[in-house]
Amino acid sequence: MKGLLKSLAAFGFIATLGATTAHAQNLLTIGAGGGITIPSGSTSDALKTGWNAEGVFQYKPATSPVGLQIDGMYSQLKVSTALANAGSLLDKTDILDATGNVVFWFPVAKETKVHPYVLGGGGIYNLKSKLTDGTSSSVTKFGINGGAGFDFDIQSQAAFFVEGRFHNVFISGGNVHFIPITAGFRFKA
Repeated sequence: MKGLLKSLAAFGFIATLGATTAHAQNLLTIGAGGGITIPSGSTSDALKTGWNAEGVFQYKPATSPVGLQIDGMYSQLKVSTALANAGSLLDKTDILDATGNVVFWFPVAKETKVHPYVLGGGGIYNLKSKLTDGTSSSVTKFGINGGAGFDFDIQSQAAFFVEGRFHNVFISGGNVHFIPITAGFRFKA
């Protein structure tokens, strides 16, 4: 009987914590955006600026400035003019990634409409090189990323965001570096 009472007490305590957390209004958002992807370092020798599309899921606890972001991004970068003029068979590189990140929102007044944040984490990156003869090859590797952004409240259920991040994909023989600058919208779930 004591075990049953302890279990019920523990269940009640956990339920109370869940209710308190839900009452404090944790924030779940989903979003989508797009923008430009800029190759960096030695990657810019082979590829030129391209475009990207991104899907985003964020979780921010009501009582903490630290939350989580999971996102997926597709980027397409064409071969650089210098490499193309040199007779390279490379036509373009597609990058598909899925990352998990820790987000820190800087404290601002409640009525503030602009919310700056920094984020960083790691994930899986698939790089697919397409050649002018129609063939392709791909490799999947681990990478890290870090950056900053701003959320701009446009109404109680939606925000516009602008974000820039540096990505480093670990590939033997030379890492791949790129900087996507993305803008889009987030909606409260």
